[in-house]
Amino acid sequence: MTNTNFKKLEEIRQALNSKFYERENEVEGILVALLSRQHMLMIGPAGTAKSALSVELAKIVQGTAYFQWLLTRFSTPEEVFGPLSLKDLEQGVYKRNTATKMPEANLVFLDEIFKANSAILNSLLTLINERLFYNNGTPAKVPLMSVIGASNEYPEEGEGLEALFDRFLLRFELDYIADEMNFVSMMKGTGQNQVMPSMTMDELVQLQFFTDMVTIPDEVYETLSKIRNELRDEGIRPSDRRFKQSLSVLQAKALINQRQVVKVDDIVILENALWETVDQKDNVSLIVRSHAQDVVTRKLDTIQEEAREVFSSMQTDASTDAGMEATQKLKSLVADLNKLKTHNQNRDTDIDSLLDKLKAMQQEILDSILEPMDFGTTNEKSTVQIPF
Repeated sequence: MTNTNFKKLEEIRQALNSKFYERENEVEGILVALLSRQHMLMIGPAGTAKSALSVELAKIVQGTAYFQWLLTRFSTPEEVFGPLSLKDLEQGVYKRNTATKMPEANLVFLDEIFKANSAILNSLLTLINERLFYNNGTPAKVPLMSVIGASNEYPEEGEGLEALFDRFLLRFELDYIADEMNFVSMMKGTGQNQVMPSMTMDELVQLQFFTDMVTIPDEVYETLSKIRNELRDEGIRPSDRRFKQSLSVLQAKALINQRQVVKVDDIVILENALWETVDQKDNVSLIVRSHAQDVVTRKLDTIQEEAREVFSSMQTDASTDAGMEATQKLKSLVADLNKLKTHNQNRDTDIDSLLDKLKAMQQEILDSILEPMDFGTTNEKSTVQIPF
């Protein structure tokens, strides 16, 4: 792909990742949502950059009509859809003035989405799902591309919000920054002053057109069918509509990765789309990854996750004993990687990349253990930093 807009897309992703620490998945998700014209939900505690990420995206897409609102149980239709037009009301016409409100927005961020009350819920569902707004009983097409919803918690069962929850194809859980150095960098504001790349609405529309043109090969459809069957065996039944809409997500993911053809491993992103209830989330992730990733990739992911846990444990217990134990565990993981490399020489690049990271972690921990023995230097232990 040589279109300059594709290059710009990658620049935007990198810039957002530099600005928002440990939000790589959410950054990819929000770009995928925008390209595929789907909706995305972010669930996590307050202060995890949910609204900041959405606002930044609205700034990047210049010329977009952006609407943002914090919903409460007392929110009124006027706040979201616009006040009644008094001029029309004098003529007996019940019509809203929708200027600057959700019916005229391209990109919408609704904070505390599950606080939506019955007064606005029906119009909200129609607008999100059908891109229609009924004004004085007349349906009107709205220019909505994506709604980014955010909430600190999932809706309780029986609150009547299941339909609203279902409208969000992509769902991501966020938590506070885990890595100590990333936290310090966030506190210092590192990366906050960089000049962010931008695109125009015309460029975005062109990218959405190219997203629709991305080819989906038969093996991807066949893999999705296998995933569907295995999910059913576990009692998990995503709707046919959800599977159908997921195709646009796969096309957008391929385009973000500068490809015109979807690959089977793109399906991994659907671990954020094919679950219906929170208790299904881990099971869906396991099934999707088992079909979308090859054995080596799954093994690399497992080793990387184990190494991350070992390394993170050093941040809560930096004693020499804990350091020695962590070193032994990392040594064992390095041995596993070398064994994997012996039998999969065509994957040298992927395996060597992780090997280098694990060796860097080993060295960090060793330095952390040995530093107090160097009486010629300060006794203050170095901070352990996860290299990935």
